[in-house]
Amino acid sequence: MFKLHSSYGAAGDQPEAIDKLAASIASANRYQTLLGVTGSGKTFTMASVIERLQIPTLIMTHNKTLAAQLYHEFKSFFPNNCVEYFISYYDYYQPEAYLPRQDLFIEKDSAINDELERLRLSATASLMNADDVIVVASVSANYGLGSPDEYKQMVSRVQTGQTLNRREWLLELIDMGYKRNDAYFDRRCLRVQGESVDIFPGYSDADAIRFEFFGDEVERIYYFNPFTGEIGERVDKVAIYAASNFAVTTERLKTAIATIETELEARLGELEKAGKIVEHQRLKQRVEFDLEMLKATGSCKGIENYSRHFTLKKPGEAPYTMMDYFEIKGKPYLVIVDESHVSLPQFRGMYAGDRSRKEVLVEYGFRLPSALDNRPLKFDEFIEKAPRYLFVSATPAQWEIEHSATIAEQVVRPTGLLDPIVELHDSDNQAATLYDEAKKTIARGDRILVTTLTKKMSEELQKHYLELGLRAKYLHSDIDAIERNEIIRSLRAGEFDMLIGINLLREGLDLPEVSLVAIFDADKEGFLRSETALIQTMGRAARNLNGKVLMFCKKISEAMKAAIETTKKRREKQIAFNEAHNITPRSVARKLDETLHLEDHQKLLDIKRDKLLKMPATEKQKLVKELSKKMLEAAKQLEFEEAARLRDEIAKIRAL
Repeated sequence: MFKLHSSYGAAGDQPEAIDKLAASIASANRYQTLLGVTGSGKTFTMASVIERLQIPTLIMTHNKTLAAQLYHEFKSFFPNNCVEYFISYYDYYQPEAYLPRQDLFIEKDSAINDELERLRLSATASLMNADDVIVVASVSANYGLGSPDEYKQMVSRVQTGQTLNRREWLLELIDMGYKRNDAYFDRRCLRVQGESVDIFPGYSDADAIRFEFFGDEVERIYYFNPFTGEIGERVDKVAIYAASNFAVTTERLKTAIATIETELEARLGELEKAGKIVEHQRLKQRVEFDLEMLKATGSCKGIENYSRHFTLKKPGEAPYTMMDYFEIKGKPYLVIVDESHVSLPQFRGMYAGDRSRKEVLVEYGFRLPSALDNRPLKFDEFIEKAPRYLFVSATPAQWEIEHSATIAEQVVRPTGLLDPIVELHDSDNQAATLYDEAKKTIARGDRILVTTLTKKMSEELQKHYLELGLRAKYLHSDIDAIERNEIIRSLRAGEFDMLIGINLLREGLDLPEVSLVAIFDADKEGFLRSETALIQTMGRAARNLNGKVLMFCKKISEAMKAAIETTKKRREKQIAFNEAHNITPRSVARKLDETLHLEDHQKLLDIKRDKLLKMPATEKQKLVKELSKKMLEAAKQLEFEEAARLRDEIAKIRAL
């Protein structure tokens, strides 16, 4: 059973929204929308709907940062249920491509993050053996996966007292993607030591499993820590799932090789008939090499391009994705699309970009036509795949509004906070007007966000205010994720007072200390000053009791008019609710330590870096061990940027 744990209950508009959405979904309506203003507790409402309906749920959003934030929130809401995390497992990914004009082929290059791969495997394994599963995912959930039926069949169930032919069992585990390694025991490995067999599942957080035999009989099964050797829980039975979502049986591999050979022969005939000699030779050489690798090792570089042959899908048929793993039990499930006004357009654009790149590879003989079927879902395939959808946004687009059977508005905040006051000012004096308002805001101890239309203007504005004595910083697109988090944390801590940017300030920033938002050139038409963008930007001031928005313009555009009218209506409803229920508005309280912690790691590195060159080899080994431990801990906390930084530091030390 899904059981929601929270120190607070539903308040404001939340009870009505929860009732309305749960009733609509239970009535088998496919589409519904939660229109929730910034700070209204949309995540709590989503969690409450899941608890009310008691069905597995896939939560999707458009970027990894928001996915990680949602994952942490749902882990705290449902500590006793299976909350999983499914995003792309690449630290770095350069897809293969061909540029005909330059006759330049770019090889695929990537670096897989082991912890992210473990989390993905954990998600699919949970869907196979549990009903109380919530998966928080990025756009990666729309990309092709291996067949869920094949994955379900490739499970080894073992219990104490069972008689097993160990040789046959080990061969079965190797078919499932596990590699025997008696020297270095890591995830997706198995080892044999006398009468015991150790398996480290690819989806395991920390523990491996030991099977102790007496002859061919399984005598004992227990978990243990592979790094310390500490013995853990003893169990009577256990299920081991495949080490990869793309693992296939030997028979399926043979079938795939045969169909690849058939397709190659047909395609080579087409190229020869068309007189494309270079393309013919290129394709023949590449695919025959891949076939040799498949026969010898069961895998090859770029194996995903042959996915259609392994999944037995027809040409053009939709690939298997995360949603197919939800369907494996034949029970209803829910798909929640967070920040749908951004996420749905991104889902819509994924297929075309992927297709255009691969069509060039096929045309010039770098890939077989079946490579086109290694793709993300088309928008129509995605939007019609699941039985129930819930779109969540402060500014849902026209598509969501038109298709939803129910639209639940969540305008009243549990804190009683009102939408910010909006003031219009002449853009001729925008820098001077903002300076006067900024001094008042800073005197109260609050912070300021400023959005401009160009990078140059942001840089000039920062210089201007620094000369006038204001502590201002510019947040631009060249700043990496770690530094961005540090800048935002510094703003909240009061190390500076004004943050200036272009489009980095609209979504995903939770800054209760910000009471003033300034929008320069608000009347300029375009994406950055659309109705949706303006409402999202104005919402950054909605978490503070003194929230105010300054719009600088020469005229009132249609987008401005609509955004101001929406804000006005919301304020009226919020004021009426507060008066009727005797609620006194209060600012949102959020601990500063909820962001990334980098100081401890940095101090450790700074202190030891100066001594590194003179350090004995044994001390260097200790330092590597210490940093490795911190790297694994950072990865476990989903702080992957920090984990990657520590990994690079370890590499530098080892190079010495």
